[in-house]
Amino acid sequence: MKEIPSPIVYKSISELMRDMDMPKPLHPLVALVNYEREKGGRELAGQKFLIDFYKISFKKEFSGQIKYGQGYYDFEEGGMAFLAPNQLITMSTDENCLEGYTLFFHADLIRNYPLGKNIQQYGFFTYAVNEALFLSDKEKKVIAGLFENIADELNNNTDAFSQDVLVSQIELLLNYSNRFYNRQFLTRKAIHHDLISQMDTYLEARFANQSGGIPTVPEVAKHLQVSPRYLTDMLKSLTGQSAQQHIHDRLIEKAKMILSSTRLTVAEIAYQLGFEHPQSFNKLFKRQTNLSPNVFRKSFN
Repeated sequence: MKEIPSPIVYKSISELMRDMDMPKPLHPLVALVNYEREKGGRELAGQKFLIDFYKISFKKEFSGQIKYGQGYYDFEEGGMAFLAPNQLITMSTDENCLEGYTLFFHADLIRNYPLGKNIQQYGFFTYAVNEALFLSDKEKKVIAGLFENIADELNNNTDAFSQDVLVSQIELLLNYSNRFYNRQFLTRKAIHHDLISQMDTYLEARFANQSGGIPTVPEVAKHLQVSPRYLTDMLKSLTGQSAQQHIHDRLIEKAKMILSSTRLTVAEIAYQLGFEHPQSFNKLFKRQTNLSPNVFRKSFN
């Protein structure tokens, strides 16, 4: 059997820039590649590698399919994609993908700043590649301006405030990306409402299955072919609830129906809905309704 080569592991941005035949980074913990000026990057074409830092790609005009992370991303007239540290990347063999900007920054750059503690709130770093951010022309101008500001600061990082400025500019870039993702959720509302309908249909089937435990967010996301964080962020944008809250709401609605229309005991209902212990069902029901299952049932007598 042919041995599958192990991915290359890059702990430092300088190592990656060297192997991409790119200029040495102007800051050891951050590098910005402008493909209009830098023509390297072909040396790693087709290679799989892991990087120990964040990666943000911005394609201005490119339209087509490129390899990104472990999947393919269709850039419709440009857009953005995000990767967190220690995700597997396959460098595209398509020369057309070398367009726009790519920003790399190490977690150590932001470790002593509020962003270091808060970066987990930017869920798009864990989105799947088909959940990338598509930008309007106006949004592209904003993002391009932010990358240019980062480039200017990297070229003039001569004082003690430079790292503070760089971190604040990266945080601003992430905040704008959050804003534009929220816009994307809203402008694709019809598509996402179809996704919610598929989710509810799946949950109804699972509740009727009487096995397999309570549906989990990763399980539902896998069925819908989206990432768990994307599912939660999409639901929060459209309904104000997380994916977990949505599952619990549907679970309690199903429980109410059974309580009001059958003579099954509370324990039997709990087991039917996937709870291992009736006490857990009682606790969730009371938290969601301010009533115990038995008190709720008595209101129908």
